[in-house]
Amino acid sequence: MKIATFNINGIKARIDALPRWLDAAQPDVALLQEIKSVDENFPAEVLEERGYNVHTHGQKSFNGVAILSKLPLEDVICGLPGDDADEQARYIEATVMGEHTAVRLCGLYLPNGNPVPGPKYDYKLAWMERLRQRAMTLLAEETPFLMAGDYNIIPQAEDAKRPDAWREDALFRLESRTAYRRLLNLGLTEAFRARTHGPGHYSFWDYQAGAWNRDDGIRIDHFLMSPACADMMTDCQIDKQVRGEEKPSDHVPVWVDLAA
Repeated sequence: MKIATFNINGIKARIDALPRWLDAAQPDVALLQEIKSVDENFPAEVLEERGYNVHTHGQKSFNGVAILSKLPLEDVICGLPGDDADEQARYIEATVMGEHTAVRLCGLYLPNGNPVPGPKYDYKLAWMERLRQRAMTLLAEETPFLMAGDYNIIPQAEDAKRPDAWREDALFRLESRTAYRRLLNLGLTEAFRARTHGPGHYSFWDYQAGAWNRDDGIRIDHFLMSPACADMMTDCQIDKQVRGEEKPSDHVPVWVDLAA
């Protein structure tokens, strides 16, 4: 079972690039972020004709997440539990039925948090605590699960080409990395780093200042997996080449293969 996460930075802008990547990569499931579309305007047809079941949790012009799946999905829920007043479309969950086992998928678009300090950063940290509480609930249920998406977190210095430039940014501040570590410390596995070590691996390059041409990137798109899910992982890769294609997102897909 090949599961990918991809911040597409707007479905309208990526209406050609997304299907092109799907055709080439052939993921069984794709978790999308920043679709920037209300549900009724999301162009599901172009994805359904490729064999995907489409579930969206959209919001006009901002945020928005989706699940595309060639495999059966059950129990789809929208919104991260823990704050009924939160109206931002940043979280979607579903159970995917694999050949051998079911896996709970949690697709997320974690808040950016800038500027720091301020209410946006407070919201980011509170959202991360809600995510940790959700992980604790899923761990107690003993269902294999993964939490994948754009975390807007640079976990450590080697995950940025120029870490010093990010020291006071919400993506790399100590409080942000500490909250991320608290999530990992529940017993979750960060899929990419479980297989690949060292610097030079990024999933985001800004559109500004020639960042892509200089490989001035950061790694902020992650898969966090429960122990039962991590045991099924056979591979995890970043599709870096997608950033160099026509009309790309500023993020690239990251994917895992599970023996599920």
